[in-house]
Amino acid sequence: MQILFLGAPGAGKGTQCKRVAKQLNIPHLSSGDLLREAVKAGTEAGVKAKSFMDQGVLVPDHVLIAMFRDKLSSPECAKGFLLDGFPRNLAQAEALDAMLKDIKKDLLCVVDLKVDPGLLTERITGRRVCTNKACLTPFHIKFQPPAKEGHCDTCGSTLMIRDDDKEELVAARLKTYNEQTAPLIEYYGKRSILKTINGDGEPEAIFTELLAALQSKCHA
Repeated sequence: MQILFLGAPGAGKGTQCKRVAKQLNIPHLSSGDLLREAVKAGTEAGVKAKSFMDQGVLVPDHVLIAMFRDKLSSPECAKGFLLDGFPRNLAQAEALDAMLKDIKKDLLCVVDLKVDPGLLTERITGRRVCTNKACLTPFHIKFQPPAKEGHCDTCGSTLMIRDDDKEELVAARLKTYNEQTAPLIEYYGKRSILKTINGDGEPEAIFTELLAALQSKCHA
């Protein structure tokens, strides 16, 4: 099963992607993880990506596509894959389509995890993470609070809010998503492979709805 997940920052996409990938026994592929893996392995795409990363600039689309081509053509992805965080815009989506056609694979389902904008902000600004680099346990002041305020349950270290989770940056992150990534909803909707899932509820209920939607696609 070949799946792509869309969702604004704070939609809970990362959590659900990991659960779905584990349930379906397919690899969960994010551009960040693939970049680190390709650089570490020293692949041709990884070497090119590192040259841009060392300069502190974004890795160009053609390098990202080459990296995904290597991965999606591997035996690990023979039974399917779950794409998370890529493509991020229409140009990347079109490049991905061309690449998938070349390797004779198709997206079976694109999931749009839709969440109320107000809830997105609450979810993001409430995130906290352990400052101990050997721990980094995540928390949320409302949905997953620590037993002792401001301290990690696992190791006792203090908790912090990441810079990109601070309220002054959240609006900019959501604006970028709405301008660059949200148009993909219409792009994939025209192909009748889009499934919109309400991400406002409890994680377990969302996961159950996701599995039902994906199973219906499998048997469509």
